[in-house]
Amino acid sequence: MPNNNHKGETLVEVKNLVKYFPVRAGLLQRVVNHVKAVDDVSFTVRKGETLGLVGESGCGKTTVGRTMLRLIEPTSGSVLVNGRDVFSMKGDELKAARREMQIIFQDPYASLDPRVPIGESVMEGLHIHQIGTPRERVAIMLETLKKVGLEEYHARRYPHEFSGGQRQRIGIARALALRPSFIICDEPVSALDVSIQSQVLNILKDLQQEFGLTYLFIAHNLSVVEHISDRVAVMYLGKMVELTTRTELFRNPLHPYTQALMSAIPIPNPRLKRQRVILKGDVPSPLNPPKGCRFHPRCPVAMERCAQEEPVFKEVSPDHWVACWLVE
Repeated sequence: MPNNNHKGETLVEVKNLVKYFPVRAGLLQRVVNHVKAVDDVSFTVRKGETLGLVGESGCGKTTVGRTMLRLIEPTSGSVLVNGRDVFSMKGDELKAARREMQIIFQDPYASLDPRVPIGESVMEGLHIHQIGTPRERVAIMLETLKKVGLEEYHARRYPHEFSGGQRQRIGIARALALRPSFIICDEPVSALDVSIQSQVLNILKDLQQEFGLTYLFIAHNLSVVEHISDRVAVMYLGKMVELTTRTELFRNPLHPYTQALMSAIPIPNPRLKRQRVILKGDVPSPLNPPKGCRFHPRCPVAMERCAQEEPVFKEVSPDHWVACWLVE
């Protein structure tokens, strides 16, 4: 279990998180199989840092984020925030914890009510948690909109009147209104064009410094992750395969899957070319993941042992965790 006590206090600790979705069939809708979306994932997030979580589509990144907040109920495992288990909370205790943990969704338009002015959407959390008087709530909402680069008159407008980048700022404002300590950013810039991406990333960085926020930043674009993260975790087919600091990961990726991801990052120099690692075949189905290491059917350097035994996710050098038999 990656423990980070030698560098900053741990804010969030995810232990052996599992989420299986049942697959039903037949007249009686019996459970015939399970989609193993997240399968025994453990990591920690330190106070004030940004942990990047990367992997290709369908590897379980978003499910990890949503299960941590209990937007999806877990199959097993635990998530400790400040030492308290989120999965065992009920009622008022869970409501109070939710104020500390917020999420910025990937599609800002789908997460905003089209019939409600955005000022009301930003204030919704303040109403639910009964923060301040109505006048104070309006003041907090207007101040929060300013923090993300929007104006006061925007509060009366509806979601369809904004561009994609502005909507994402509204999503950030809504997460920020309750002044949480931990925010899960679920691919917050993947739907935006590149010039807007950098603006939104800079807003996130500025807010982190101003409010001492901690981020779990989910993305599939490694260049974005390199720009914003302190540490990076790499997922493949519901499993964690590598976790280390940003500099170490980009300088010395140890897992063959991480190396393949790295080889796809373009170099901003037309004379230089990376040695591309082209993975063969498609990602296996999470309904029936391969035995042994899940990556072995596509791994260019797989051994016999990889098909038989599942590698342990362990620390191979200070603060560098890998699940791979080759690193042994």
